[in-house]
Amino acid sequence: MPETVTDPVTLFPIPLSWIEQCADPGALQKIRSGRFVLLSNGELIRRGLTTGTTAAAACKGAILSLKNPIDSVSVTTPARIDVSLPVVGRNGYCIAVKDGGDHQFDITRGVEIAAQARPADRVELAIGKGIGRITAPGLCDEMGKPAISQSARRQIMAAIEGALKETGFDAVWVELGIPRGEELAEKTLNLRLGIVGGISILGSTGFVEPWNDHLIEERAEELRGAGKVVVTTGRVGLKFSRILFPDHKAVLMGSQLDRLAFGEEQESILCGLPALILKWAWPGVLEGTGYGTVAEMMELEPEHKNITLALEKVKKKLPNTRIVLLRKDGSILRDVP
Repeated sequence: MPETVTDPVTLFPIPLSWIEQCADPGALQKIRSGRFVLLSNGELIRRGLTTGTTAAAACKGAILSLKNPIDSVSVTTPARIDVSLPVVGRNGYCIAVKDGGDHQFDITRGVEIAAQARPADRVELAIGKGIGRITAPGLCDEMGKPAISQSARRQIMAAIEGALKETGFDAVWVELGIPRGEELAEKTLNLRLGIVGGISILGSTGFVEPWNDHLIEERAEELRGAGKVVVTTGRVGLKFSRILFPDHKAVLMGSQLDRLAFGEEQESILCGLPALILKWAWPGVLEGTGYGTVAEMMELEPEHKNITLALEKVKKKLPNTRIVLLRKDGSILRDVP
């Protein structure tokens, strides 16, 4: 057996000692499937699936069900891992239910995503009720468009193309919607971010990272054991932190920044998209600015005094830590030593 096994989603090298502590005889297979994360104590916790993966499954299932009833579909995630999802598809209509995995705080877990399909002269993806619309700049697409990220849209279109090959149809019209999307959006930050009328279809890897109290403690322990460490708040930050700081251990902490505790001897960096970092340090960063989101303020007025003040507050919390704010393409917006 190799000394390490690579997690296919995060590309994190898992030490053999962690695997040896795991009591599950199928641990290696589960890790390599991308559906499970192994903790250092040998515990396996399950990844969920994004709204993008769930939507792709619903669209594919709707097309396949034009030929025959369907109860499961396989789709390829942006991480290039195939996953199988249960669905209910009949006569061109399909429902897929979002799997939240072992993420205790996933508001969208269990939400139904639906698609209706019919043969057509050209391939078209229509957006139905429950999917939000973008009303502020700096989000997953242009203002006025549906709140569907580029990676999720590519995943959905690839699923549609795959279904066309399986069924032999030349083209289809597919309408995608979330029946409870508007209701669910009230429990999210979408309205404050500038997304109205529903929830977002997202997913840079196709998977939702598990998040529970045990994992939070696990991540905090990772921090304490690293000489050079870069902490990030999300998948975009994690991806580019590994590129920008290859000699640092990259640790995903999500919104749990209050758990940060660096030693004076550590070389530490906090790196990620601006919103979580600045709002963590100063929840009122947008008050009196006229902006609806941090992303909008960063895009239209990157030198705004509130951004500078928020960064000063970050530095007060983490005086010995370098702060790096990123754009979505990985370029650096602000770098505070």
